[in-house]
Amino acid sequence: MKFKLSTDKTPAGDQPEAIASLLKGLEKGEQHQTLLGVTGSGKTFTAANVIKSVQKPTLVIAHNKTLAAQLAQEYRDFFPNNAVHYFVSYYDYYQPEAYVPTSDTYIEKEAQINEEIDRLRHASTQALLTREDVIIVASVSCIYGLGSPEQYLKKHLKIERGYTTTRTDMLRTLIDLYFERTNADLTPGTFRAVGNTVEIMPTNERVLYRLSFSGATIGSITKIDAVSRQIIDEPEVFFLFPAKHFVTPEDEIKVALEDIGLELEEQLKKFKKEGKILEAERLKRRTQHDMALIREMGYCNGIENYSRHFDRRKPGEAPYTLLSYFPHKEDGSADFLTIIDESHVTIPQLNGMYAGDRSRKETLVEHGFRLPSAVDNRPLKFAEIEERLGQRIYTTATPGKYELTKAEEGAPVVEQIIRPTGLVDPEIVLRPVVEKGEYPGQVKDFIDDAVATIKGGARVLVTTLTKRMAEDLAVFLDERNIKSKYIHSDVDTIERIEILTDFRKGEFDCLVGVNLLREGLDLPEVELVAILDADKEGFLRSETALIQTIGRAARNVNGRVVLYADEMTDSLQSAVGETRRRREKQLKYNEVHGITPQTIKKEIKSIADQLRTEHDETVDTLLKVDMELFKRNPKKVLKEKRRQMEDAVAILDFETAAIIRDEIKYLEEANAKNNKST
Repeated sequence: MKFKLSTDKTPAGDQPEAIASLLKGLEKGEQHQTLLGVTGSGKTFTAANVIKSVQKPTLVIAHNKTLAAQLAQEYRDFFPNNAVHYFVSYYDYYQPEAYVPTSDTYIEKEAQINEEIDRLRHASTQALLTREDVIIVASVSCIYGLGSPEQYLKKHLKIERGYTTTRTDMLRTLIDLYFERTNADLTPGTFRAVGNTVEIMPTNERVLYRLSFSGATIGSITKIDAVSRQIIDEPEVFFLFPAKHFVTPEDEIKVALEDIGLELEEQLKKFKKEGKILEAERLKRRTQHDMALIREMGYCNGIENYSRHFDRRKPGEAPYTLLSYFPHKEDGSADFLTIIDESHVTIPQLNGMYAGDRSRKETLVEHGFRLPSAVDNRPLKFAEIEERLGQRIYTTATPGKYELTKAEEGAPVVEQIIRPTGLVDPEIVLRPVVEKGEYPGQVKDFIDDAVATIKGGARVLVTTLTKRMAEDLAVFLDERNIKSKYIHSDVDTIERIEILTDFRKGEFDCLVGVNLLREGLDLPEVELVAILDADKEGFLRSETALIQTIGRAARNVNGRVVLYADEMTDSLQSAVGETRRRREKQLKYNEVHGITPQTIKKEIKSIADQLRTEHDETVDTLLKVDMELFKRNPKKVLKEKRRQMEDAVAILDFETAAIIRDEIKYLEEANAKNNKST
């Protein structure tokens, strides 16, 4: 299937010129192009038009999960009939393994995996291996080790009606694909066997495939909704991929274990020669324990530290990553488009991943916690990333050093200053920080301004310098009847997305944050942006950071920004000057073309909706079906529903039981109201 852009919007402002320039550069074979677009100028829409014209699989890299989620939803809106997927780290909490020599403290790896995000990661890789119309929106986790795409694809199973296999052999095959057997509710990557049927939940979707066996063949395949248990389809065939990305054939596991054993012997000799008896004993005990688990179970905690041996890579050779799953030409060069969003932040982040990981691993190796090959379980070096990416477009309102260097070397810079809506950069107001005379100081002044803005039906953003300040200010504002919430990097992925969605819906009026408010957050309901302590020169108050924060008010026709500062720093002066330059240019364009600015109207959607269960939706569906019967005979329907709930519990299908329970609760409340009224 080809990429088909689904929207009634047409390129406007300077978007047509930007699209044409970018396509011209791609046709000429330009490897680097920068789309210098102001906030709200529609950089994502421009990129979508480029993807539609290029017709290549596309990787979009964002610098945090929240921005990636927003971009994924935007691209899904533009390409509803194509495969748009979300690929980020699946850890809600992650504490990497580490050793602190100064205090002799070993920190065990701790991780809490989000099953839904893991499912979306599998959906991403499976789409890349089976389709051409794929857009993957990823965080920087796309440069971390993932397992061989060749082995992952080789291990997948084609299951079709009439396929010759026994129920017992199918169970063995599923275990070989790293699926786990359960008697309880199915989750992605699990299966259960009941009678002559086997039910499987793949890793990439929330459905069940029920295989019914007739002798030594699969008699029928039924695709079932995992929550409502309604039959979706009866396909002739479906494809099942492994439940884990790290896949190694049994014969290669034996070879890998031999290699691990040889490496262990060499490292033990080295330690003993250096007189490191404790380190040698520690390494021997841990590695032999891991090898025993891998030999018996096929897996051990921290197995990724041995990935070089399982992948048959040479020392120092780069690991497989998400980039390995994208298509490549015969000469090995990339055959996909890459868009690096908010590149002034994303590129430094990509550039910094390797060094920190290497330092931590070398300490573990030096003190006998890991074999030397553990350092090859790593993110890609920046040079390796550059080698693996093909043509790329950097989108940003404030190009960083890397993009500017490429521009100096001749890479095209395409400017997109005019917004299709006619919106101009916000008006900027400078006010002092400290209390002076009748002036109450920045917090009280902000409260007065915020109250007036909220009364007018708009919403407010305010940025602080630290997480603690953000939390304290949110509480302080709540106490003064300004409904507020804070957001920062300690708030987990799904909750951050939900908070932003609730903010747009008007569930609360003021959002307090630190750094996450800067780039790419599309919040057209925001009329006032306040930057506290704007003169505290540093990363959070640099020229780039200030321009990005100011841009949050650029999607609203009444947008304005208050900068609280007691002195005019170089960063402040540059940010204010650049904003006013753009504003003048935009106002002049509007005057010449007779454009009246309009606030962006954007439907409120959230990728978090996909990460929640479909419980409530299924309850509503059942109510619509059962309500007519209920009106005629409430007692009979309630009795039948209780029986269905008990039947579901009896076969350990607690998810279905919970849905029926909630439907019964609603029906009982409706019945009570009817009895009261009569």
